[in-house]
Amino acid sequence: MSRAAGFRELWQALPLERFTSRNNYIWLVVATVCIGAFMAALDASIVNVALPNLTTYFHSSASLVSWVLIAYLLTLATLLTLFGRLADILGRRPLYTFGFLVFIVGSAACGAALNLPMLIAARIFQAAGAAMLQANSVAIITAAVPSQVRGRAIGFQGSAQAIGLSLGPAIGGALVGLFGWRAIFYVNVPVGLIGTAMAAMILPRDKMARRNTTFDWWGTLLMTPFLVLIMLGLTEGNSLGWSSPTILGMFAAAVLLLMGFIFRELSFRSPLVDMRLFRIPVFSIGNFTGLLSYLAMFGVLFLVPFFLERVLTYNSALSGLILTAVPVGMTVAAPKSGALADRYGPRLLTTSGMALTAFASLMLAWSLALRPNVAMMVVELILVGVGLGIFTPPNNSSVMGSLPASRLGVGGGILNMARSLGMAMGTALSGTMLAVFLFANGGVERQGGPKGPWIPATRYALYLLVGLSLVAALLSLFRVASEKPGEKMPLEW
Repeated sequence: MSRAAGFRELWQALPLERFTSRNNYIWLVVATVCIGAFMAALDASIVNVALPNLTTYFHSSASLVSWVLIAYLLTLATLLTLFGRLADILGRRPLYTFGFLVFIVGSAACGAALNLPMLIAARIFQAAGAAMLQANSVAIITAAVPSQVRGRAIGFQGSAQAIGLSLGPAIGGALVGLFGWRAIFYVNVPVGLIGTAMAAMILPRDKMARRNTTFDWWGTLLMTPFLVLIMLGLTEGNSLGWSSPTILGMFAAAVLLLMGFIFRELSFRSPLVDMRLFRIPVFSIGNFTGLLSYLAMFGVLFLVPFFLERVLTYNSALSGLILTAVPVGMTVAAPKSGALADRYGPRLLTTSGMALTAFASLMLAWSLALRPNVAMMVVELILVGVGLGIFTPPNNSSVMGSLPASRLGVGGGILNMARSLGMAMGTALSGTMLAVFLFANGGVERQGGPKGPWIPATRYALYLLVGLSLVAALLSLFRVASEKPGEKMPLEW
């Protein structure tokens, strides 16, 4: 027997019956998915603390080293929908398992990088593996878990992501301090090997993989540069100037590519993104409000450190510790919100969650002062996270529950892409507003300038996040999806 035939026979014998026959099998599936969610989120935040070390090690500027982060985010955003669609064609289980392997190889390559270009290239490869994991995680849960407990299961997956985001800076700081910057990448290897083994042995076989479907390569070639240009424009707008010919040209080209992409998807028989999905109101509203929720979250996470370090002169370690209040609040609230959504439906929870985030952000803005009550600010940050934790699981569950089974992969990819765009837009929009309001109040961005102007500048930028959170709350209030968990829209596919 050839080696390939032996591998194929071994793969066909999986998953193992010793796992699939257990009464708690669906929760083993959820646990496996949570490992991938945790790894991808951890690696999105663990690198931040290493940037100063990378600047020194590679003798490079901060702007160049920042591409270690930008390249990861760009790749993640551009590949999520692509891999979601491929999962619908090839199967979610094999793509998810292979994603672990790609992530492991990419992480090891990052740790072994000899120069900055090699590190950035390895980060792109690593992000491709993360995209395979993230594009399929919610879809696997939706397909495997009964609708009665789906919200709780997606809540656990959301908690795993929040824990990864919250532990990233702390773990990264410890690893960099003890072993150097390469350790933050090598740590993914043993965890990834465990995740690969669990995915192969536990995840259920796909029932609706459509292997003979034509793949939309032209759609991919149009969508990928569109997202790259949007992300480049958002990340480079502050440094190049939002009215510069380069930035305006990026956005103009992005609009043209978007128009071409929409025309292609509407006319192609097997599109990368089935535009009919957006005729499902809960899918459209859920993705847009999800984008707004992460925009608000990353806007807060961007603005608060500037206030803490420029006004209160805290060091970055203490600022990072205070900021963990947001993901901690999200981690505590997400599983409980998912369980409540299984009983009462998504509308009340999504509306109240974003309303709480808006209220907590408003209170945070009012708390800013030269000598603020820092303990109260921590409470307000926790409430921001709690609101997001209340919102996210029922929103994701209702979005995925509205889709036909054959579109779960691409639907999950779109959902995760909206989240990635929300992260980038939250950072870019908050940075722009902060700079505008700081200039209007006579302040300067560099450290050592007057502290006073930072207070109104940060406060007004937070007001913008309050407004966007209220928009998300109102849209959630008027969502027209059924309040019965798991009920799908009556579409013919």
